[in-house]
Amino acid sequence: MTKAQEKEFLKQLEKHQNIVHKVCKMYTNDEASHKDLFQEISIQLWKAYPKFRGDSKFTTWMYRVSLNTAITLYRKSKKIIATQDIAEISFKVKAEEYDTTTEENLKFMYAAIKELNDIDKALVLLYLEGKDYKEIAETLGVSQVNARVKMTRIKRKLKSLLSS
Repeated sequence: MTKAQEKEFLKQLEKHQNIVHKVCKMYTNDEASHKDLFQEISIQLWKAYPKFRGDSKFTTWMYRVSLNTAITLYRKSKKIIATQDIAEISFKVKAEEYDTTTEENLKFMYAAIKELNDIDKALVLLYLEGKDYKEIAETLGVSQVNARVKMTRIKRKLKSLLSS
């Protein structure tokens, strides 16, 4: 990777790091796991960046890598997330501290979303981010129709979870 590519990657990662934080929030239950997953996703983004062709928006690609990493690690180990040593990577990302106080009002919603399966969690996250069904479908590797149908079913399920 060239210095210019490294610089662009770091700029994009710092600019859009909240995407990674949101994915981490969906797939972890405590701060230490959140930090570990954030680190692992950052490493996977770094490794995959040279293959990023720009066919999609950087944020779409970032969601895809982040979600795939989180889901893969979550499925491998429901309790412990295996990580790589960040010292092996030759860059440093200035990470902002993630402020959870602004999300206190969303506590119940997150609890309900955590009851969903891995793919449904990802779909809800992208939907809540305001992504259209085309981008959701592209990110998750499903058809737009499938994404719409799943979202309709998820909405019904979340309403019943939140009302109980």
